[in-house]
Amino acid sequence: MSDKTRTERAYEALERLPPNVVGEIIDGELYVTPHPGTVHVRTAGQVARALWPFDEEPEQEGPGGWVLLPKTELHLGGDVLVPDLVGWRRERMPEIPDVVGVELTPDWLCEVLSPSTEHLDRTLKLAVYAREGVKHLWLVDPRPQTLEVYRLEGSRWVLLGTHPGNGPVRAEPFEAIPIELAALWER
Repeated sequence: MSDKTRTERAYEALERLPPNVVGEIIDGELYVTPHPGTVHVRTAGQVARALWPFDEEPEQEGPGGWVLLPKTELHLGGDVLVPDLVGWRRERMPEIPDVVGVELTPDWLCEVLSPSTEHLDRTLKLAVYAREGVKHLWLVDPRPQTLEVYRLEGSRWVLLGTHPGNGPVRAEPFEAIPIELAALWER
């Protein structure tokens, strides 16, 4: 069976999944994980809230310059991925397309880790993101309360820092304003 046929069959299976799971396709294989739990969802929302000033128009008070979207299906090189948050610089995505699967490689994305997704997020998905040229990546883990910040250099991820605890952090590519880590862990 060709890779294209395998991916097409996987996508047909993905479309038949119940709403209480998340389906992603990597290398033609369908990966199904439980719908995120409340702490995971809350943490993703808090990251989005912390970054909201970057999604405002530049003439507003915030730094602007970004389009940020939660749980957006990405169609990247035959793979179908659903990161928790994804962002494009406005000059690359001046208008949000009205599509199910965005094909434009993001400039940044964030995965919130949970026991059911951590292995997939740290291995296969990171490899796809590197292959497709995503420039910045955050891994947020609400269990030990850490933010890991990565930058793509060549074809590999370089860890710029692991930020634990509750203090303010300036994290690439959103270093223009500090992010209060304590806000990410609020329940």
